[in-house]
Amino acid sequence: MAQQTRHAPNRLERRKAHTRSALIRAAQTFIAAGKPNVPILELTQAADVGMGSFYNHFDSREQLIGAAVEDALDRYGALLDELTVGLDDPAHVFAQSFRLTGRLHRRQPELSKVLLNTGLTLVGSHKGLAPRARRDIEDGVRAGRFSVRDPELAMVTVAGAALCLGQLLHDHPERDDASATDQVTEDVLRMLGLSREEAREICQRPLPPVRQPSSVAQ
Repeated sequence: MAQQTRHAPNRLERRKAHTRSALIRAAQTFIAAGKPNVPILELTQAADVGMGSFYNHFDSREQLIGAAVEDALDRYGALLDELTVGLDDPAHVFAQSFRLTGRLHRRQPELSKVLLNTGLTLVGSHKGLAPRARRDIEDGVRAGRFSVRDPELAMVTVAGAALCLGQLLHDHPERDDASATDQVTEDVLRMLGLSREEAREICQRPLPPVRQPSSVAQ
């Protein structure tokens, strides 16, 4: 009996984590479908949890939607950090992150749609893509690799290019995502101060393999 009592909290915590993950995964599916205002009942049905379980984790639908977006941003931001480890040149770090993000729209379409459908939130977020882009631009300026008057405004321009590129790739499936992404990355690097030749050379460098999660929230 003592052994069961000792292990019970672990099972309870696992059940709670599973319920929260299921709710976040369901919310991300609705966000990706452009339905962030879905009723709580539909969210719980999609997650296969009871209404009471919802309120054990979240006070409102808005709080769940915020957590779902934050989860998506955290996951993709962590992936970008993982894939740029060991790169010394801030321009290369920035370009690799932008090129990988462009390819995300076809390779991870649900995550892509979560990001696109919360675009304005993404630009002002302290998690995920925006702070990393801002960091990479500022690192490039400090290293003398980028020449911009206002890194914050440059980041806004970069974010707009990334979001519009993603929407274009969804709207025009006939376009080659890698070619389109690399061309936009070249243009953005030139806007940040690199020469045409160097921007092109950086965008022709091989990219690391990207793991493919089975869903937005695991």
